[in-house]
Amino acid sequence: MSSGIQFDEATARSLEIMYRTPDVAGQRSRVLAALALRPGERVLDVGVGPGLLAHDMALTVGSTGRVAGIDASEAMTAMATRRCADLEGCDFRVADATKLPFEDGSFDAVVSTQVYEYVADLDLALAEVARVLRPGGRVFVLDTDWDSAIWHTRDRARMRRVLSAWEEHLHDPWLPRTLGRRLEDAGLDVHHLDVIPLVNPSLHRNCYSFGILAAIAAFVAGRRGVDADEAEAWAAELRELGASGEYFFSINRYLFGAIKTGTPR
Repeated sequence: MSSGIQFDEATARSLEIMYRTPDVAGQRSRVLAALALRPGERVLDVGVGPGLLAHDMALTVGSTGRVAGIDASEAMTAMATRRCADLEGCDFRVADATKLPFEDGSFDAVVSTQVYEYVADLDLALAEVARVLRPGGRVFVLDTDWDSAIWHTRDRARMRRVLSAWEEHLHDPWLPRTLGRRLEDAGLDVHHLDVIPLVNPSLHRNCYSFGILAAIAAFVAGRRGVDADEAEAWAAELRELGASGEYFFSINRYLFGAIKTGTPR
């Protein structure tokens, strides 16, 4: 996975705050609805993060079901374990998306949100998904095309420089453009495609872009010619636009659903 951002305890806490915003909570509800889990099913969350989706899935599959989750971050798996401590059938482990520590055909469903854009060997990771799914099992993958990010600014050249530097935090900033074909190549028949926009017409603490703004400003300084002063000036302008009622942010996430129907191409 990309080493652009270290997912330590501080990052885990920041992500948890961001994931609790109405923007991301709405996204999570749409993913859960698309999964259409039933009591007793076995589901794997690849990149479980702070465990918010895992908790909702555990409530859905009930005590007869199973929710497993992996994450490359020990801080994330610890947070997910604490969140689901009172629920039966939950199992969270530190593991790599390209080496899933489960037997063939272990799951009825697999889900991964905002993870595969960080994975260098995506084709191997998707082959692992196909391996651990039972025949007829389903997978849902959500990732972002970062070219879809729109921020109102008076300095478009600076915005382009900052967002270009931000691309270094992951492996593939444009993954949705090739994800459908690569799922099919792994033997997963794509049957569902949806776009989930996150739109913030104002800036406040309980919106997605408030958290991502701070993360971007901290990350880009010193990358692709963006120095610390420029990164701060970029963030300061957005805060000023928020204060004056001129703020606007939007980004698109794409949800792919597929079924294990055959062998890899």
